[in-house]
Amino acid sequence: MKKPGSMKTLEDLGRVRLSENFFLRDFLHSEIADFYGMPNIPDDPDLAIAAGAKLCEELLEPLQRTFGRLHIRSGYRSRSVNDFGNRNKLNCSTNAASAADHIWDMRDADGCMGATACIVIPWVWDRRATLGWQSLAWWIHDHLPYASLCFFPRLWAVNIQWHERPVRRIRSYIAPAGLLTKDGMANQSGSHAAFYEGFPVFKG
Repeated sequence: MKKPGSMKTLEDLGRVRLSENFFLRDFLHSEIADFYGMPNIPDDPDLAIAAGAKLCEELLEPLQRTFGRLHIRSGYRSRSVNDFGNRNKLNCSTNAASAADHIWDMRDADGCMGATACIVIPWVWDRRATLGWQSLAWWIHDHLPYASLCFFPRLWAVNIQWHERPVRRIRSYIAPAGLLTKDGMANQSGSHAAFYEGFPVFKG
């Protein structure tokens, strides 16, 4: 599939269904692109679709089936939008670091495919008085084939990544901030069910 060159072909691209409940258009919104008048359009639509479909089918769909509707904060970023965000200190990493991450249509240095979305799970946020962000982190860790997670203070938004070579790393900017787990740490394996008692039954 060619990169859209008109409003009509972009509209058609947005109609591509990535999974049961998600379409590509759900992930094309970008505040950076909107505010600065930049197109946020994949250079390689086929790669963006393939990576996005994995993200949706393997991670977002089971989350939505279990917890109810997800709020998509951000998803796909074009190389030009991400580079602009990085150069202007708008919370974007370099393109090299964002490949197979927020830049769905760019393989990483190892030639691997991946995709990331920043999501909010209202069911969890509404129970923040009795839960910690770690409860959701460990629930995802025990139930889903995520590659990496990064949690943020506002609404407990989380960057959730699918990747061909998952590193299974969880970090957070929410107190207690830092690294929760990664490959090689003693807490990587086993059940962490004690952290998420009372969560809905998993609907994989």
